[in-house]
Amino acid sequence: MRVLLVEDDRELGSAVSASLTGEGYAVDWLTDGASATTSLATTTYDLVLLDLGLPKQDGLSVLRALRARSDTQRSVPVLIATAMDSVKDRVEGLDAGADDYLVKPFSLEELHARVRALIRRRNAVASNSIVHGVLAFDLQSRQASVDGVALELSAREAAILEVLLLRSGRAVSKEQLLDSLFAWDRDITLNAIEVYVHRLRKKLEPAQIVVRTFRGLGYCIEKAEPVRS
Repeated sequence: MRVLLVEDDRELGSAVSASLTGEGYAVDWLTDGASATTSLATTTYDLVLLDLGLPKQDGLSVLRALRARSDTQRSVPVLIATAMDSVKDRVEGLDAGADDYLVKPFSLEELHARVRALIRRRNAVASNSIVHGVLAFDLQSRQASVDGVALELSAREAAILEVLLLRSGRAVSKEQLLDSLFAWDRDITLNAIEVYVHRLRKKLEPAQIVVRTFRGLGYCIEKAEPVRS
């Protein structure tokens, strides 16, 4: 999951970026609104964490420009995190298109929970546990299990599985999977994605979970058949 953090406070930005990276997110951290608008025009994100009082271009302008776009990126979830805490500020931010509003100072634990909730909502997932046949994946711990038995996955394999499960039934490109691993290894290549997918397939075979390759499109985890008692 790739997150755009737009925060001009260096100390806070560093802390939030480190905490989200520690949670397994790939984080791009920018410190002004103009750079954020440019990055949103060229990069696909799963969530935007946006301050309002930014240099060069304020956060509301960034948000309004994003929501005015005509492509799919216009719908990316936006969580405003700001010290502007009046009712007027909250209403203005939500009416401009924010999905959630968090007032500084905030706990990192609450921030993580709100980020997870927005990503679940975007992918139409009701809870932190994704059940796919006999496979279960916990979005909070990023742990997978088969019939209640923990599945031994590397951090990279778990990141790939998370993206595939959130987009079950849809093809996910190698580039999108590469973004999901960026938090762990900035030097990872598209060829390495093939290796990790191959390893993941082997571990999922006993659970009869199939990851198919669609030439030119990417990988797709097949929708699971209902578990029969």
